[in-house]
Parts: sequence; C-alpha cells; structure tokens
Amino acid sequence: MPSAANAELLDRLKYLRDLQDRAARIRKGVALYYDDPVGFAANCMRWPDGRFLTDYQCSILEMLGKPQSDGAHRSRVAVRGPHGLGKTALAATSALWFALTRDAAGVDWKIATTAGSWHQLTQYLWPEIHRWAGRVRWDVVRDGRRFTRAELQNLNLRLNHGSAFAGASANAALIEGAHADSLMFIYDESKAIPADTFDACEGAFSGTGEALALAISTPGDPAGRFYDIHARKRGYEDWRVRHVTLAEAVAAGRIDTGWAEQRRVQWGETSAVYVNRVLGEFHAGDENSVVPLRWAEEAMARWHEWDQAGRPEPAGPHTVGVDVARSGEDRTVLAPRRGNVVVELRRSVREDTMQTTGRVKGILDADPDCLALVDVIGIGAGVLDRLREMGCKAEGFNASAATSRRDVTGELGMANVRSAAWWSLREQLDPSASPDLCLPDDDMLLGDLTAPGWKVLSGGKIQVESKDDIRKRIGRSTDDGDAVVQACWSDSVDFPLLGSIPVEGIAEVLDAKGTWAVRPEDAGPPWAQPSTVERDPRSGTVQRSPFGA
Repeated sequence: MPSAANAELLDRLKYLRDLQDRAARIRKGVALYYDDPVGFAANCMRWPDGRFLTDYQCSILEMLGKPQSDGAHRSRVAVRGPHGLGKTALAATSALWFALTRDAAGVDWKIATTAGSWHQLTQYLWPEIHRWAGRVRWDVVRDGRRFTRAELQNLNLRLNHGSAFAGASANAALIEGAHADSLMFIYDESKAIPADTFDACEGAFSGTGEALALAISTPGDPAGRFYDIHARKRGYEDWRVRHVTLAEAVAAGRIDTGWAEQRRVQWGETSAVYVNRVLGEFHAGDENSVVPLRWAEEAMARWHEWDQAGRPEPAGPHTVGVDVARSGEDRTVLAPRRGNVVVELRRSVREDTMQTTGRVKGILDADPDCLALVDVIGIGAGVLDRLREMGCKAEGFNASAATSRRDVTGELGMANVRSAAWWSLREQLDPSASPDLCLPDDDMLLGDLTAPGWKVLSGGKIQVESKDDIRKRIGRSTDDGDAVVQACWSDSVDFPLLGSIPVEGIAEVLDAKGTWAVRPEDAGPPWAQPSTVERDPRSGTVQRSPFGA
C-alpha cells in the first residue's frame, strides 16, 4: 500500500500529465482559436456567397479575444450603435466561439447571458445562437458531431466541460452564482440592464481565472451603467468601448441609406428616437415631450411579455380608438384595446367614411362589450353619426372641447380634451406609478408618441401641442399615436389609470402623488394577477384593476 507521500506524488504527476494533455489539445482542432474569435468565425463557420463579418464586427471580436493585460485573460467590451448593425449576431458568434474552444481544450467554462428584457433573450439572442450553430463547420469542429437536442436546448447549451444559460436581468443573484475556471458574460440590449446585474460579474473579474464580458446595445437616455461605461466615467477604465457609426453600418451594407433617411423624416433628426436608433448615440427624450421615449419602449416591452404569455384576456374595458384621416396623405387608424393592452394597430389609406364605419362596426359586432371612441373633428363626425344610427356603442372624441380633468397631482388643469387625453396616457406610462399599459411594438407608433410637446399656460393649465402644429414641425400627422390616445381615454374616471396592488394584505398607503405605491415585484405580470383593486386619485373611489380576475 503506497504511503501518503507517494500517493500525493502520484496525484501530482497525474495532474501534470492532465495539464500536458490539455495543452496538447489546445494546439489542435477548434481549440487553436482559443484566443482568436475572428479566426474561429473564418475557419469554423460557413459563409454563403462570400459573405463574412463586417470590419467593425471583426474589430470588436478582436478586442474581446485579446487580454487587456498580462496574466489571466480579462476582457470587457461595450458596444453601442444604430439599430440593425448586427449586434445580436455578434453576441451569438462570440458565445459559440467561447463555448466550443473552451470545451475542446477541456477547460471548465460557463456563459451567462442576460438582456434588458426577457423577450430579447427568448426571441432574439438565443434563437440567433441556434441559427448560427447551424453554420458551424462540424467537420472542423467536434469531428463532425453536431449539437444534439440534449446539448443545445431552447435557452441553454450543455457540453462536456461547461454550459451557457439565460438569466433575467432583474435576477442579479443568478448571474453572480455563475462559477467556472473560464467565464463569459453577455449583456444584450444593455441600456436597460440594472447596475446590480453588471456588478454581479465582478466576482469573476476579481479572481485568477479567465473572465470576459460583452455589453451591446442601441443607446438610450444618458444614464445608467451602460452609459457610464461609454462616458468613460471614473472606475470604468477597464472597459473597452466601441461606437459603431451609421456611416460604418451603411458602408458594411448592414443599413440602407433610404431607411435612415426615412427615419430622419419620420422622427426628426433631433429626436431621441432618431439619435438613439439611427445614429447610435445617447440622447434623452426632449424635456417637453409628453411621452418620454423610454416610457414608450417599456410599454412595448410589456406588450411582448403579454404576447409571449399566450395573449391572456385581461379584464377591464374594451375600446377602439378611431382616428379618421383628414387628407389624402393621412391614414385612418383603428387601435383596439382590451383592458390595459392595446392589441394592435389597423391602418388604411384613402378609404371613404362609410368604409371606415364598416370596419369599426365589424369590431363592435364581434365584441359587444367594445366602445368606439371616434375623432369627431372633420369628417370623423360622419363616422360617429352613422355608427349611432346603427345602434353601435360609440362616443365622440372632440380634441378641442373643454374639460374639467386635472393632472394626477390635482395642481394643473387641461387646456382641452386633447391635452387631457395625451396627459392621461403619460400618467398611465409613468414608471413611478408601476404602469400596466401594454403598447404594440411599432416604429411609427413610437415616433408618434414621442413627437408632441407640451407647456404650462399662465392660467395653470397644461397644453399639448396641436396636431396641425406637429404636422408643420415634422411634416406628417401623428395618426397612430392619436388612435392609441383615444383608445386609452375616457372623460369619466371609470377607466383604469395607473398601477394596482393585490387585495390580499392591501395597505391604505398612497404615495406623494396620491396613487398606489409600486406593485410588489414578486406579484408577476399584471395579466396574471389575482383579484386586484385600484384607487382613483381624483375621485378617491376604489376601482377593479383591468388585469384582475
């Protein structure tokens, strides 16, 4: 029986032999590209029609693959740029390079992927990983063995020596719990990822193992961790940043100049949505915009959550906003709303009022609980009259009419119904009120919602920019936005306004604005809530939540 000393020596020799075998494996096969993600992409993936990564994608991968200093491999790269430059494809390629090279080298590895929304992970990043896995040259990688179904699953990848997984950005503990000799963190749409989640990877970077991080996003407001990194604020010097410009994306064939020009005309070259999505730069929403860009984007993210949940039927009023075209260039837009979900936008051009009436009647006939809110300024009055003649549930929306409505603080009145309706939508989207309203993800709608400005008149009333003034300023009418505003408006206080909290253990505590405090984070999505109630801050009455049972 060997002595303890001999046993220890044998273990040490075995360990050294394992290291030698590992080093030998690193020098052959796909592990040759351990520090060369561009070489991996060029030699281990198929590229049809002579295509390859763009120059800027190659430079980003080179930054990721190159250690920032001697010793253990440390590399943090943050990338901002316009919509459509291929950020998610870049992340997918990075993940496959890291997983396949480390696994071939026998290294204990792990990849944690997260994003600004769960929708981004499930509908974009991981499907892109699956798609790019189909381009891997398996004759070069893994001796021709493709990923099995047990290895590459919906939201994770499990190989011999490590795994990749998806984690919600709100769950920093899950990211922090990732442990391995070689770690990679992928932050997709990083502008919306909380600072705590970024900080969760610091444990990996403080150790002696390998640690890489890739943060990619279109920019948003000049705030948050992603902005701080790109602004080179103190303490973030160990991040390497890259701004992909519109010119680079156009030159690479990723973005069409016609699309960029149309968005400039549509959104305005000084608007936040244009600067963020087309120029790829940080820009806050205009201070005088009724609906900030970030609020509208968050409402669209909630719509995706509702859609992915199987489109459950939310409780609450059913309405359809009807914005009737006033001229040949305008569009008639119908915005059906169920509870706190604007389901879709239905657009038509150059149709007469009777055709519009017929389409609205079809919606009302299919849903007896639905109420049409019709813009009655101009030719829309004819649509309302005909609907009423046929006994349909319809009310007029007169934007220029007077109203007694006030803002949620009770301090400011409204110049007219248009101002009150747009301000009501703003209050329904205000993040401080735990909003539930879900809006369809649509670029035209996004541009419309962020277009109107506002001001306070000397008489203590809020005035929202008129439709005609907006048309003169941006060259088009905000038809989509107006239809949504009408769908979300009621001159009474019967409609749900802001956030809600469960009946169970309800506390009679209001915030400084007179609205309910933030809905508990663990309560789940609003359409999955138990019976809930809501206090209207103006009437003091308690309403049933639109998503209640």
